[in-house]
Amino acid sequence: MLIAGFPAGVWGTNCYVVAPAAGEECVIVDPGHNAARGVEETLAKYRLKPVAVVVTHGHIDHVASVVPVCGAHGVPAWIHPEDRYMMSDPEKALGRSIGMPLMGELSIGEPDDVKELTDGAVLPLAGLELSVAHAPGHTGGSVTFQLPETADVPSVLFSGDLLFAGSIGRTDLPGGSHAAILRSLARVCLPLDDSTVVLSGHGAQTTIGRERATNPFLGELARGDGPGSPAPRRGM
Repeated sequence: MLIAGFPAGVWGTNCYVVAPAAGEECVIVDPGHNAARGVEETLAKYRLKPVAVVVTHGHIDHVASVVPVCGAHGVPAWIHPEDRYMMSDPEKALGRSIGMPLMGELSIGEPDDVKELTDGAVLPLAGLELSVAHAPGHTGGSVTFQLPETADVPSVLFSGDLLFAGSIGRTDLPGGSHAAILRSLARVCLPLDDSTVVLSGHGAQTTIGRERATNPFLGELARGDGPGSPAPRRGM
């Protein structure tokens, strides 16, 4: 398994390139602001051929490079239908202006080929099987992607802005809900094995076991204490 990740753009959004091995087909996860160059460098370094872009949610910091990346390689983008509008209208998704200087650096709109994600779907892409879980709360159409455990590699969860190392996604933007994100954490994250590697939309990688033990939000859910910690404001 090959997973190459890098933080991109002014929001430091993690973009991931995933393949069975070097020299094979790959999937690109969350190509956000100014991610296109990093994607191309990663593809060249590992001799990879993209077959799809998948996005965990529609905020502009996760989709700003979807159009150029998909266009350069003639591949589709996968997104949940509840967040699809955000690609063409990012300011509506944020409830505020992004700012004219930054707008000039963003690729607003949809690529030529958009496919919609559904809860429970398994995407057979590039020799991989990505399991999709609808996980609303940060946005209405937030999803996670999970790779199954193998003999050599533990399961991997691309959590987007659902779960971070030590925190969770903010819920104060349009479509956000603190109650909904807690339900998503309970349904999607709590049942996972402690060994599951979590690759988040922002920040360092972690594991479900570490977050179960140290993350105040996941810990409270695991103990059944209820939502005692205040809602965070991390991310977009």
